[in-house]
Amino acid sequence: MEKKGKVVLAYSGGLDTSVAVLWLQEKGYEVITFTADVGQTVDLEAVKNKALNVGATKAYVMDLREEFLQDFIWPSLKANAMYQGTYPLNSAFSRPLIAKKLAMIAQKEGAVAVAHGCTGKGQDQVRIEVCTNALDANLKVLAPVRDWHFTREAEMEYAIEHGIPVMATADSPYSIDENMWGRSIECGALEDPWIEPPSDAFVLTVDASNAPDDAEYMEIAFEEGIPTALNGEQMDGVLLVKKLNEIGGKHGVGRIDMIEDRLVGFKSREVYECPAATILLGAHKALETLTLPKQLRNVKKDLENQYAELTYVGYWFSPLKDAIDAFVETTQKHVTGVVKVKLFKGNAVVAGMKSAQSIYDLGLATYSEGDAFDHNAAVGFIKIWGLPIKNWRQKHPQKEDLKGPEIEISCQ
Repeated sequence: MEKKGKVVLAYSGGLDTSVAVLWLQEKGYEVITFTADVGQTVDLEAVKNKALNVGATKAYVMDLREEFLQDFIWPSLKANAMYQGTYPLNSAFSRPLIAKKLAMIAQKEGAVAVAHGCTGKGQDQVRIEVCTNALDANLKVLAPVRDWHFTREAEMEYAIEHGIPVMATADSPYSIDENMWGRSIECGALEDPWIEPPSDAFVLTVDASNAPDDAEYMEIAFEEGIPTALNGEQMDGVLLVKKLNEIGGKHGVGRIDMIEDRLVGFKSREVYECPAATILLGAHKALETLTLPKQLRNVKKDLENQYAELTYVGYWFSPLKDAIDAFVETTQKHVTGVVKVKLFKGNAVVAGMKSAQSIYDLGLATYSEGDAFDHNAAVGFIKIWGLPIKNWRQKHPQKEDLKGPEIEISCQ
């Protein structure tokens, strides 16, 4: 067999990447695996040992939780990034980080290529390959599962034939991707949008009907757009996100079931569990309403959609994404305060906000005693504000404006 050199494989320990190790070996590559610890609930030591047992000559496992949080999750939170207004992009955020580390390890090991376990129908193949090529244009990117053209069932049969242990079975064929920002679940019964997601698909959250009958309140403190404390206790971000996942999951918060427009051109039914992301995104958006002016929020909202789209399609390292990041960062200087959130039966509702940076003025807003608004100024304001429309209609009247059904007027 012709020796083709080293390849660094992004390895999760799941079905796709486990069979990829053997496939790459059969093609003549020496396989080195890389597993990123981004907060998933798996035994990373077991994943490392599995990689070595199935044939990898070396297995890297890196704790990237803090880097993932600081360089990917927090910037996206500041940008309120949600693809199609629903998906918190938990899986999408980890791909550029994985691509970055793949390129770094490949350089260190003198590898000729990197590889991933994505199929030809998913977004992750695009994200990893586009990001890798942006960082190192000379690296070849291999996709064994995509190029093999195996169905998921065929992959499971191949794994069994070659003694590769996998979690997926014909009865529970879910494809899972997890990190601290959430959990993505695909395949199996979930492919039929008419079928309610089976209970065994969920791990982080309870069904809302089984959640506690009493609401739970929490207070989240933000400093310049970043959460820094929970219920008055200062804590590092990794722990804060972990606690929010636990508390939110207990109340059934963060289940997402959506029809998603995939980058590769078709619609897909996607199911997610994102308790912490759901809570923090809702709280952060609310705090911005208290601390940012209307015009700034309107422009930021348009850019937030662009930010989510760029992340989804693998353009994390694009100049436009960098420019939006710079804009978003300037908007967060005054997004400091405390948000009170009520968790109850699957819902996370903002129940209160306070901020020293608030531009809400009770004297101007109140209808009660203490009203400081100049009511007399409203007359002139309305006249000036409506003047362009009034002038236009006077010059260009439309016959249909006052036309309508006959009105019967009774005089007594």
